Amino acid sequence: MTQADQQSEIALKSVINGLVTAWNRHDARAFAQHFATNADFTNVFGMRAKGREAIAQFHTPIFDSMFRDSRLVATETTVRILRPDVAAIDARWEMTGARDPHGNEWPMRKGLTNLVVTREGASWSVAIMHNMDLPREGLAEAQQKLGPGKEASA
Repeated sequence: MTQADQQSEIALKSVINGLVTAWNRHDARAFAQHFATNADFTNVFGMRAKGREAIAQFHTPIFDSMFRDSRLVATETTVRILRPDVAAIDARWEMTGARDPHGNEWPMRKGLTNLVVTREGASWSVAIMHNMDLPREGLAEAQQKLGPGKEASA
């Protein structure tokens, strides 16, 4: 890995840290500031928002309700630099303190966020973000026992 790639990886991981910090402050505007002005966002329910302003508007009511007491932690972040100005990030996460859309307590959740991040000048911003809940413990391990698939590579 080149020194430029190492510096980019540090900057890209700081994007994730910024998203997590804004989430834990339940600050929709700060959360949205990490997105490009024309970004695409898809949540775990498949609901979408297009553009930084729409992403902020999307998160405002849920930060005031179902995620008001939530706490998000990024447990593992993997960065792949595709070009000097484009990267893919997989961030595994855990969340506590959330409520489901009906207001019921939501047990600890684990998920994966996949992002395409682009650089303009010295700053990186999220162009595309897809968020997903991961299945309960044991299912991935059960699938691995069925055959190849850990991390197949060409």
